Amino acid sequence: MPSVIIYIGAAMAEIAGCFAFWAWLRMAKSPLWLIPGCASLVAFAYLLTRVDTADAGRAYAAYGGIYITAALLWLWLAEGVRPDRWDLGGASLCLAGAAVIFFGPHRL
Repeated sequence: MPSVIIYIGAAMAEIAGCFAFWAWLRMAKSPLWLIPGCASLVAFAYLLTRVDTADAGRAYAAYGGIYITAALLWLWLAEGVRPDRWDLGGASLCLAGAAVIFFGPHRL
């Protein structure tokens, strides 16, 4: 599975898991929200181990740009708040940084 697809899946799993905790603590939802939330966070951690790189820190660093972009998509699609130009500019910078980290010619 290509790493970009894995990163997107990991970001969705992380955001969904964290949102379950947010809903429980900040939106007074049932503690039962924590069950799928925890499962989602486990899926997130597992997916990051599937990225094609030998170094965990590099996988996490490159993932950061994907996560930030996915969080802004969540903001828009799940919360109904449209990202502004500053959000989009910041996400673009993060994606560029993630690409440099992921695709750069690292020494083995």
